[in-house]
Amino acid sequence: MINDPEQFNQIARSLARHFECVYYVDIETGHYRVFTGGTAPDGVDYPDAGDDFFADAVKNAQTFVHPDDLAKMRQHYTKDEILAGLADSDNYTVIFRALVDGRITRMRHVDILCEDKKHMLCCLENIEAEIRRNEARDRDLQYAKRLARLDELTGVRNSNAYREYIAELEASIRAGGGDKFGIVMCDLNDLKQINDTRGHSYGDEAIQATSRLICDVYEHSPVFRVGGDEFVVILTGRDYEHRDELLKKVKAESKANMHSRTGPVVACGMAVYDPDTDNALEDVYERADSNMYEHKNEIKASSIIEGFANMEKIEEPIPAERKRLVDGMFGAMVTVSGGGYVFLNDMRYDFSRWALSLVDDFGLESEYMYHADKIWEKYVHPDDIDAYHDAVDAVLLGNAEVKHLCYRARKPDGTYVLLTARGFVLTGSDGKPEYFGGIIVEL
Repeated sequence: MINDPEQFNQIARSLARHFECVYYVDIETGHYRVFTGGTAPDGVDYPDAGDDFFADAVKNAQTFVHPDDLAKMRQHYTKDEILAGLADSDNYTVIFRALVDGRITRMRHVDILCEDKKHMLCCLENIEAEIRRNEARDRDLQYAKRLARLDELTGVRNSNAYREYIAELEASIRAGGGDKFGIVMCDLNDLKQINDTRGHSYGDEAIQATSRLICDVYEHSPVFRVGGDEFVVILTGRDYEHRDELLKKVKAESKANMHSRTGPVVACGMAVYDPDTDNALEDVYERADSNMYEHKNEIKASSIIEGFANMEKIEEPIPAERKRLVDGMFGAMVTVSGGGYVFLNDMRYDFSRWALSLVDDFGLESEYMYHADKIWEKYVHPDDIDAYHDAVDAVLLGNAEVKHLCYRARKPDGTYVLLTARGFVLTGSDGKPEYFGGIIVEL
């Protein structure tokens, strides 16, 4: 019991700041009076006192409680309902919507049993701001959770989401149930080479293009990016029913991209869950991964055969070890070039590697070519062809350096651009020319 008036007033002021109003109610008689009052919202008139709190509460509710919540308030505002709630706990709470100046405001009605068990405090609290803060916090949490499961570069689900998804799938497999499903493994070919020769920004674009290709084909299944250039599709529903057709579509688009050099080349492999033989999802995953690597080897074999221009004219193809040397030297040239179209020719086998950017910009067949001088001269402007031949002849005669050469070359749309080229020759221990390389720059 508080006898000090100042302490009583401090408590009253504290309650006034927290609640819209607080009533002190005699439970037995129903008599009530305002214990303290805050600032009531416009349009709401709280009575100061009365002889029957429970009847007046129901009656007054009709003036400001939202019509859709009136039935709930009539039920919870009865004396029996409130006392039943207080019997289980020292407080009883009901949340409802009020209409204040035509706007919906959410309120909390709290009944608190006093220490003498004969009185209670009935408090009304405006919780609109609290609910809005909680809703904003929940939205932020949900957004953060979505971001934590999305791949930032491609927008598809990431490895975190993949682990959660397969954990549920594994549980379903162990329980002996679940729907039919399959797994498609996809891998972007030559990402390291793209990054080394064209830069990581171009590599990112290639990964994004790969993601779009996969998502466009598998419209009804979850797609996950689980590594730098690796994607997993869990086949479900319609995609599962048409899985063979869709896999052929991915392979066909990849093959077309390889020939046209206009899009990503994606190796892919598929496996389907068999409840009679598969004990875990890992069994399906490993078969899909193995099938994907088979397709990757097919692509590599195809690129060796189809990627070299004039392959049918080659009497002695370059050995694999010699080609690796060309690739290594080419990568080093790209690193230090600082821009422009890099090229390198193994003069012993007349085998060249050219910058992918030049291949794309001028519509060449491949970055790897035999007899590249004969191929490239078709792009040189007729009026500049003699100067071009003189420069090539100078290299073939073993000159140590080729001076700057300017000439015009044709792009796929038929227009000519002015290029400047500077090259160098590397000789072997016998003094014979081994490699010819250089940089072509568009002016």
